[in-house]
Amino acid sequence: MSILFEPVRIKNIVLRNRFVRSATYDGFADSSGHVSDGQMKLFSDLADGGVGLIMAGIAYVHHTGQISPFQNSIAGDEFVPGFKKLTKAVHDRGAGIALQIFHGGREAKYLKTKNVLPIAPSVVENDQYYRGEYRKITDSEIWEIIQAFGDGARRAKEAEFDAVQVHGAHAYLLGQFLSPYTNKRQDQWGGSLENRLRIYSEIYKDIRKKVGEDYPVFIKIGVQDGFPGGLEFDEGKQAAEFLANLGFDSLEISQGLRGERYEGTEYKAHINSLDKEAYYRNWCREIKCQTDIPIMMVGGLRTLSLMKEIIQNREADFISLCRPLICEPSLINQWKTDEHKKARCISCNKCVDEIYKGRPISCVQTKKDNH
Repeated sequence: MSILFEPVRIKNIVLRNRFVRSATYDGFADSSGHVSDGQMKLFSDLADGGVGLIMAGIAYVHHTGQISPFQNSIAGDEFVPGFKKLTKAVHDRGAGIALQIFHGGREAKYLKTKNVLPIAPSVVENDQYYRGEYRKITDSEIWEIIQAFGDGARRAKEAEFDAVQVHGAHAYLLGQFLSPYTNKRQDQWGGSLENRLRIYSEIYKDIRKKVGEDYPVFIKIGVQDGFPGGLEFDEGKQAAEFLANLGFDSLEISQGLRGERYEGTEYKAHINSLDKEAYYRNWCREIKCQTDIPIMMVGGLRTLSLMKEIIQNREADFISLCRPLICEPSLINQWKTDEHKKARCISCNKCVDEIYKGRPISCVQTKKDNH
């Protein structure tokens, strides 16, 4: 059996293989933030399709972090029963499931429909990479959000998720705190790398206090921004090492703030040859060398032989996939029986465009083929 399909342990979870469905906003939640029938089908299909661990995302922990009217919430106890139904469906099909907990920061533009301004570490004047109105978060609001992450993790545990993953990457609140481009604060939350990581540290401590030492707590970390003048990899690598030493049980390595869409972003387009795959491989390799905790590699992985090489070379411990599983939810089972099968996903990014149009995420090409 390939090393990719062998059972593997991560903290106290035993997974059936090394494949992770990387979290993404799916747009299927109902308008009150609860789990919908569409999500029950989405995650049941992924579990039936053979993936080892599903990351369900992006559940906002605080009302100021909501980016969409159709986004899951973990900001209240009333959301636990729906999530509990979801975790049971996934577990009954042999997969593990974690909940990605989230705050959108200045990207929470949906708030403006309620006449509320999104919040961010600081306001960037003449920002060439972002257009939108928002305000600087206060110290008391920072502590409120830290506690909201802890409460969200507690609720996830009550809903019988196997783990939580803190979203500390991309263009969202924690990534905004880590990047010197968006964090211009002069207090304990800004300036030095240590200060910019303080919110990560306090969130971790609050989560641990509420879920205990044995519950798996992961993080997705953006280690370099997608444009000059932002977070550089040297600091990003230091941040990853800091978070590993802090106690997080796994790191999923990704990008920080976005640059131009799609080039230079977490959604690179047209991955149609082997040399374009695994575009975060070098980052993972360097970080893996300096930490003992499991590393999840995401980013344009499409070819099974390449994934096997990455695991055998100890460049990462888990393979994270998103867009290929939107196209083919049963892809892992297909690979298990045919290691030469080629993933159908060509990274056209029309699935991502569906989100920007306010529709649930789906593979446009698959829809065409089914008609």
